[in-house]
Amino acid sequence: MSNVEARLAALGLALPEPAAPVANYVGFTVSGKTIYVSGQVPWKDGKIHPVGQVGAEISVEEAKQAAALCFLYVLAQARAAAGGDLDRVARVLRITGYVNSAPGFGGQPAVVNGASDLAVAAFGEAGRHARSAVGVNALPGGAAVEVEAILELA
Repeated sequence: MSNVEARLAALGLALPEPAAPVANYVGFTVSGKTIYVSGQVPWKDGKIHPVGQVGAEISVEEAKQAAALCFLYVLAQARAAAGGDLDRVARVLRITGYVNSAPGFGGQPAVVNGASDLAVAAFGEAGRHARSAVGVNALPGGAAVEVEAILELA
């Protein structure tokens, strides 16, 4: 078990199996020392959960938890990209979070903090990253949140 996975385990979290792509793309690509992880949605019990717009059907707190779950799937992809060892990840460079937002909802940064907080918990200072939190009117499968990331290999 990597140090990163041990930190996650101390939080009561375990990495899931990487989600299989649902269209014509791959879960990650690697170029040089950079891992690009495709957008990950929150899978729970074999389905996307939660589904709906944040600020309407979904609370900010529920969406924040969903963003953290998305980041667990990002880490699962990153582990595969790093040959099964997350300790090969030197740092999280960038996280982009997309929030399925009700009209007038402006709390996207609070939602995407779920992913950002988990990145820092998993990697410490190396988890601090550049970020965008974007409101959108729909996401694949009706997901409340989607998160993608760029990470650097050691």
